[in-house]
Order: sequence, then C-alpha cells, then structure tokens
Amino acid sequence: MTQHAKYEESRAVGEQAREKEWARPSFGKQLFLGDFRLDLVHPAPALPDEAAKRGEEFVRAVRRYLDAHVDPALIERTGQIPDEVVRGLAELGAFGITIGEEYGGLGLPYLYYCRALMLVGSYCPALATLLSAHQSIGVPQPLKLFGSEEQKREYLPRCARGEISAFLLTEPDVGSDPARLATTATRDGDDYVLDGVKLWTTNGVVADLLVVMARTGKKISAFVVEADSPGITVRRRNAFMGLRGIENGVTEFSQVRVPARNLIGREGEGLRIALTTLNTGRLSLPATCAGNAKWALKIAREWGNARVQWGHNIGRHEAVATKLAFIAATAYALEAVMELNSRLADDKRNDIRIEAALGKLYASEMGYRILDELVQIRGGRGYETAESLAARGERGVPAEQMLRDSRINRIFEGSTEIMRLAITREAVDAHLSAAGELINPDASRQERAQALRRAGRFYAGWLPTLVAGAGTLPGGYGAFGPLAGHLRFVERTSRKLARSTFYGMSRWQGRLEHRQAFLGRIVDVGAELLAMTAVCVKAAGDSADLGRRPYELADTFCHQARLRVEALFDRLWDNTDARDARLAGYVLEGRYDFVEEGVLDPSIDGPWIGSPEGGENVRRKIV
Repeated sequence: MTQHAKYEESRAVGEQAREKEWARPSFGKQLFLGDFRLDLVHPAPALPDEAAKRGEEFVRAVRRYLDAHVDPALIERTGQIPDEVVRGLAELGAFGITIGEEYGGLGLPYLYYCRALMLVGSYCPALATLLSAHQSIGVPQPLKLFGSEEQKREYLPRCARGEISAFLLTEPDVGSDPARLATTATRDGDDYVLDGVKLWTTNGVVADLLVVMARTGKKISAFVVEADSPGITVRRRNAFMGLRGIENGVTEFSQVRVPARNLIGREGEGLRIALTTLNTGRLSLPATCAGNAKWALKIAREWGNARVQWGHNIGRHEAVATKLAFIAATAYALEAVMELNSRLADDKRNDIRIEAALGKLYASEMGYRILDELVQIRGGRGYETAESLAARGERGVPAEQMLRDSRINRIFEGSTEIMRLAITREAVDAHLSAAGELINPDASRQERAQALRRAGRFYAGWLPTLVAGAGTLPGGYGAFGPLAGHLRFVERTSRKLARSTFYGMSRWQGRLEHRQAFLGRIVDVGAELLAMTAVCVKAAGDSADLGRRPYELADTFCHQARLRVEALFDRLWDNTDARDARLAGYVLEGRYDFVEEGVLDPSIDGPWIGSPEGGENVRRKIV
C-alpha cells in the first residue's frame, strides 16, 4: 500500500468515527464561522442551589482530607500513591463524583468535579491524574454515554466504590492514527477473544476494570474487561519525566475471553465511543492546569515580595513584574475557561466538543508557560528540588516538579498538534458540508459541478455576514463596562478569522488539510478568543462580590491576548512554513548529517518501536 493510500485509509477511519451531527448549538463552531454568539455563554448557566451546596461541601471535604492525610512529597519520593490514600478518597466518594446517585455515586455537576480536580492538581498532580483517568476516560464515562442499563448497574457502582478503571487505546505503533490498531477481538460463541498489546495505560497497573479498544474485523469496538482475567499480563510499569506516582503500564492480552455482553454499544462503534468520551473527558485537564496556575501565582507573589535585589523586592523590577502580570491574568483566565466549559457541560443545551478541545489545548499550553515562568522567577531555587531546598533549611517549593508534571498535559488526551487538526476539522465542517467535493482532489467532474452550485448558495448567504457586526458599534456590549471593548474585538476578530479560513480554502483548496501550520494558527486565534470571552463573562459575574478587581485581571489578560492574536494573524501569510517544510525534508534525507558530528548519543540501544517480552506480571491490587 502506498503512503498516499495509507493516509487516505487513516483519514477515512477518523471520519467514520467523527460525530458529524450538530443537533445542539455550539459557541465554538459559530465563533469560527464569524458568528459571535455571546448569548450561548452569557450569562453562564447557573446550577441548582442544592447541587451547588453539595458540591461546595464535597470540595471542602477533599481539602480537609488532602491536608490531613496526603503527603505529596512522599508520593514524589517513592513514586507511588499509598493504598490508604486511595481508600480514603474512595470513602469520600472521589471515584464517583459524576456517577449518578442511583448507581452509588455522588451525582455532582461537572463544575464541582473540575473544582475538586483543580484543588487536587494544585497539591499532587499524580493524584489528580489517578482520579481523572478513572472518571474522565475510564469505565464510568463511556458507560454513562453508551452503556446498556445492565452494564451501568453492574459496573458503575463498583467504580463509585473505588475500583479503579483505565482506558486502553494506545499501542506501541498506534498513537493518533487508529487505522493502525492491531489488538483484535474475535467472536467465539458467547465471548470475544482479545489479543494484543496496549501501551501507556494510565491506572493500568492497579486497575480493576478496563475499557479496551480492539479491532473486530475491519472496524474498532469497545469492551469492558475485568483486569484480572486470565491471559492479561501487565508487562511493566513505565517511568516518566514527571507524574512519578502514576501507575502507567504496558498491558498484554493473550487469548483473553470477554463475554459478548461486555461490548459497549455495537460492533464498530469503538472509535466513536473513544472520541465522544474524550469530548467530556477533556474538561479535566483545564481543571488541573488551572490549579497549577493558581498555585504558581501564590508562590510567585510570595517570592516576589520576599526576595530583595538591588534595593527592591524582585516583584517590583519590571523584568519580573511582567511575568507576575502574565501569571496572574492567565491564571484567572484558565479558571474562567474551565468554569465556562463545565457549566456548559452541566447545562447540556450546547454541543461543547469544540469548546472542550480548545480548553484542553489552551490550558495545557498556557499552564506550562506559567510554570516555566515561575521557575525563571525563582531562579536557581526554581531548578532545585523541594527536598533539596528543605534539606538546606529553606522552604521546599516544588516548582521544578510541577513543571515536569505539567509537561505531559501538552501530549496526552491529544497532543497540541493533533488537537489543532481535530479542532480545525470541526471548525471548517460547515465549509466542507457546502464545498467538500469542490476541494476534494479525487472528486469527479460531475461532483465538482454539484459542489460548485452548493458552495455558491452557501457563500452567497454567508460571506455578507462577515462584513459588519456588533463589534463595529461604539456602544456594543456596553453591559460589560470596561471590558466591552475587548468583546467588540472578539466579535470583529471572529469575522476576520472566518474570512481568513475562507481565503485559505480558496487558495489551497484540497491541499488545505496539509497546511497544518496555517490551520494551527487559525485554531490558536480561536482559543484566544474563547479565553477572552470566558474571562470577560467570569469577571462580570465575580464583580458583584469582588468589585473592580476581576475587571482589572480580565482587562490585562485581554490586552495580552490581543497582542498574541495580532501576531498570529501576521504569521498566517508572512511565515517560513514552506521553507521550513522543504528544509525538514532535507533533514530527513540526511543532507545535513554533518551538523550531528562531534557529539555522542547516550541513548540505550533498542528498536524505535518495540514491546517488552517475558518477565513477571507487575499488576498490583489496591488493598
């Protein structure tokens, strides 16, 4: 099979699994179409008083438990979360936060699930990963969305009690390309027989229940699998740059028999189930990133006052002050994005697939930048471990650990690069529906002619809407007071973004999907506009209790974001993308291997892609 054919096969698999209907309105989708629907997000949907009260009580209980029973330094030092900590959280109901009360869970709104993760993530990121992997992408979420009533009653109570679950999709040779999935599930009477190897199984080493994606014929299906089934072997527990307490492994399936009743949904729906699960699952990452950012602000403020250089607190020096302003304003914005997306998820009246993806993308990138700036503000102490600082008599601030722990956020549940492509596909869906065959290089002449007529009708009605809007009116969005100008900017820029996308489609047509740098900037602009909207909405709500202070943070954030947006637009058309791609091709061909001379490679020998063989089963059960 040629490379082009393999690419087309992979794209077809992804398209078949993609949720294509837009039954509910989407703020994100309209934003990319130049239609700034502020009414969809403002006022932000409110929760019933009873649900909010229960949620606040739960978050306070988690705070008390963390403070009294969890030692994050011990988890970092030993690389393991103590069993008693897991048991204690299970008793609080922390493994069933969003599972319905009828299935033994707390039945809390997503807003409080995310606030709990924000709290846990600020204190111990590995612990937050355990909880979110279990609930966001483990057994509870796909069963809530696609499981039968029988499956829900059998497995959700177990998950709520604290039986840990894991999600198994990735394989040694399968990352973002599911067409390469090699694990198989073969029907044999009343069972399926699973064979294959899964990589990077977060929670997999200690899991009681697994969600496994496997190939049934030419399509992919999803199964609930008991982790102690005969034939399942956890070949090793992986070690990483950060998150040293997570139980992430390599899991092998050899003739594992799974009852047919454990099939989630129907055969062939596995990838759609996985992608839909991730839509809501991606709410958890912005929560932990917001927690990291808020903690970073606390440390930066305290250190900025305590450290004196050249006669002033370092926070008063402009070089550091600009970093403090960035951290403070962006921490507030990340919390705003998390809260808005959570409220939309709870409200259930909007399709949030684009908003959730944008939130994950934006929070993971900006959260990492915040922690990197914190390390820089702390200087040598930022690079030193908390244990070393404490050993020599100083406050043991784990800045370097938090930076290491947060680095994975830009990779798992969809790397930044993959997220940009996925968001782009959703953002240009209206264009592809209207003119897909027109830009399809394989379309016939007749299909192109039909597409031309269809596109003409769509663009004749759509393009005029991009000329003017509320953002051009001096009094637009006046209810937001000092932030009104920023919302007018968002509205104008939304239309500019839509025009730029149209120009890109006109210029490159079917080749647009390969202009990944261009599309990435389009998505990054959209992410900034979502964050600006969220922070303005949050500031308007918070001002009732906090006065002008939220407006000050939001105003500074929006000014910073506007500069980033303008730079992204400049680089849409003035860049080195083509030159970079050409040079990269030469690099891959070895044209510049002379640059690599004069170094030694410390890598340990082995194949680029492989799987462990032999050895003991390292699975362990929480007791």
